[in-house]
Amino acid sequence: MDHLKAKTSKCIFLDRDGVLNIERGAYTYQPSDFELEYKVPEALQNLKTLGYLLIIITNQAGIAKGLYTKKEVLACHEKLQKACGNLIDALYFSPYHPDFSTSLSRKPDSLMFEKALNKFNIEPTNSYMIGDKERDLIPAKKLSINTIIVNNATSQWADRSCKNLFEFSLILTQLAK
Repeated sequence: MDHLKAKTSKCIFLDRDGVLNIERGAYTYQPSDFELEYKVPEALQNLKTLGYLLIIITNQAGIAKGLYTKKEVLACHEKLQKACGNLIDALYFSPYHPDFSTSLSRKPDSLMFEKALNKFNIEPTNSYMIGDKERDLIPAKKLSINTIIVNNATSQWADRSCKNLFEFSLILTQLAK
């Protein structure tokens, strides 16, 4: 009967680089280089207060390229969790790169999203994907997840554009009133 259970959770899916931490133009895998974007802890707290799960969906191709390790990705995640009071519910990352390996988990494919939707019983139409590139939004859109692009970027896949995650959290807070 579990498979007949109604989807009840709502979620904010978050790309990492360029949404949660500053996009440096180079791989970010050292905690010392991992700097949060504007008011990320406050934004995550706002979203959590509204009852959203917070799940990171990120490509980490530097692992396939041999530039860094899974352990280093997890060390950056721990720094984020510490800075944000452990508000993140899950981290999904794809360690693949098409020049070295293939996987349906790597965005713009949707396997990471599908796993999270199933595991957490998430209703896609009540959820959002926040990204800074089209490849973040494409799989979400295919799964009927609302899409937000940040950093003043534009995308045909975005339902809305926001300056940053904090601005989006304020908009969602206003809509909930």
